[in-house]
Amino acid sequence: MGDCDIKFVNKEITPFGGLSLFFKMLERCHFDEHLEQSGIPVQGSNRGYKPLQLILGLFAGVWCGASCFGHLDVVRYDTALCKLLGWERGADHRACQRYFNKFSQAVSQRVFGELFSRFFSELLFDNCTLDFDSTVMVREGNQKGAVKGYNPKRPGRPSHHPLLAFVSDIRMIANYWLRPGNTASSSNCLSFLEDTLSRLRNKTAGLIRMDSGFFTKEILDHLEDKHLNYIIACRFNNRIKCSLTHEHAWVEVAEGLEISETTYNADSWDKPRRIVMVRQEIEKRPQAAGKRVRQLELFEDGNDFGRYRYSCFVTNLGLPARIVYDSYRGRADSENRIKELKHDFSIDDFAANNFWATEACGGFIVMAYNFMPLFRHALINSDKKKFLKTIRYELISTPAYLGKTKDKHILYLARSLKTRQSFLSIWEKLKDFSLPYNTGKS
Repeated sequence: MGDCDIKFVNKEITPFGGLSLFFKMLERCHFDEHLEQSGIPVQGSNRGYKPLQLILGLFAGVWCGASCFGHLDVVRYDTALCKLLGWERGADHRACQRYFNKFSQAVSQRVFGELFSRFFSELLFDNCTLDFDSTVMVREGNQKGAVKGYNPKRPGRPSHHPLLAFVSDIRMIANYWLRPGNTASSSNCLSFLEDTLSRLRNKTAGLIRMDSGFFTKEILDHLEDKHLNYIIACRFNNRIKCSLTHEHAWVEVAEGLEISETTYNADSWDKPRRIVMVRQEIEKRPQAAGKRVRQLELFEDGNDFGRYRYSCFVTNLGLPARIVYDSYRGRADSENRIKELKHDFSIDDFAANNFWATEACGGFIVMAYNFMPLFRHALINSDKKKFLKTIRYELISTPAYLGKTKDKHILYLARSLKTRQSFLSIWEKLKDFSLPYNTGKS
């Protein structure tokens, strides 16, 4: 630093000038109109902040890196950003928490059902693949619904166990329900499935993929009654393990990878169903997914004990077994979406004491998440699927201040010469961006 002094200036500068791109996109998507028409709760006092400001403040905070309610004040104290958005003053994070307490189960169902339906109706795609999954969100306090349940990373700690539905084709989230921590994976799944399909009311679900937590008779029967194609991982029991270890018609499709198929009729089922079986030799494929069968008495040939990892899938598709297996493997991408929600959007750290307030906040964070792949797809248009953290460093973190001429405002951005053109190209694309948007054109 040498002999360096410091001085202060009165100019209001924001470190997040790149947010102008995202709020311009929300403006082009008419998000404020959709929010107002969704039946969102209104403030009881004339002095209360407008719901739109509180929701946009949450979006801005999450996009800027906020990882809890207290961090949302990064927007409140950024006077330049508040002026850019037309706010007289920024809202305190407690105002946001108080507002979410207005949500109940019925209000959340109405608001998010309408918001997500409008959002997906403006995206042109069809015959999509839906992935269903659940995750564990560890809680540290005494939040409602936070109870002991399945928690592989921190056993014994209270948690929530939400359900999520992913549109694999466009890497977006179609639905989000918060549930208590002691809820099984398949609980409320049928209602959740119907709610998800209603949000995609003008779309056709070409394939449903689920993990073994959803391997139940009720779910299989419901999917078949709705004439929906599905691939669901099987939960291993002794009968399935015996079928795997006594199978002889294995076909090698790659080195160390073998596939076969059979029919299986559980005691509770009304009919047999097709099962695709996969085994991978551990020595040749040490990173292979699947489970090891550890009961030696199940193997006809003792030499096979411990050599393979097995996977098993029930499906109503008539496709070749290899294609069924390859089709299911794409479901693993939903795990990346969950990691991005947790690590980049900090959805599991925005927890309120009120259960429905926590779910409402999570629902809006999911909505903020969905605008990010839309931004990547329509405006960045790169073959690299950049996470929010990368976009934050490359675009959002741009120092800026707001100036004014005789007839309009000007946002002055501090960008290096090398990066100005890329930023400007996105701004120019925004002028032509509008909904409905064809997700298959880029």
